Amino acid sequence: MDAILFIFSGLPGTGKTMLARSLARTYKAAYFRLDTIEQGLRELCSMTVQGEGYHLTHRIVADNLQIGNAVVVDCCNPWALTRNEWEALALEHGGDIINIEVVCSDRAEHRRRAESREADIPNFDLPTWSEIEARDYQAWDKEIIQIDTAGRESDACIEELIEKIAAEIANLSQASVPGPT
Repeated sequence: MDAILFIFSGLPGTGKTMLARSLARTYKAAYFRLDTIEQGLRELCSMTVQGEGYHLTHRIVADNLQIGNAVVVDCCNPWALTRNEWEALALEHGGDIINIEVVCSDRAEHRRRAESREADIPNFDLPTWSEIEARDYQAWDKEIIQIDTAGRESDACIEELIEKIAAEIANLSQASVPGPT
């Protein structure tokens, strides 16, 4: 099996990080959290971060794909532009890509989560609920794995994700096996 790039997307407070970390542990994959990388750039380089976090992460992910590592990237990934860049990166470096969107379809629950969580990255300012609601986040225009965390325990969401990924990996494996000639 080729290296796999697992790209997470979704608004803050939906459960992306919990699922991404669990997936990285399950697949013993390299794990990159864009919030951590961007906060590091802010603190270590004293910069206002725009797209630099994504560009730096692309370089590190490329190195991992080239040596055959599975990679999990935990990010908002809000636009077709960013999604296409991840896909191109995987293809360029011989990896497969699995896109995972995490949603919380219960607006009240999503808001409660967003407003009650605490930052686990030192000095990181979590977005407010109004910032989350105002965020420019485009709907996907291709088939992806979607996990809805609303009203569900973490373990059930993780189990569903692992099952859907196993099916997707089986499809990728069948697609890469040449047929009879």
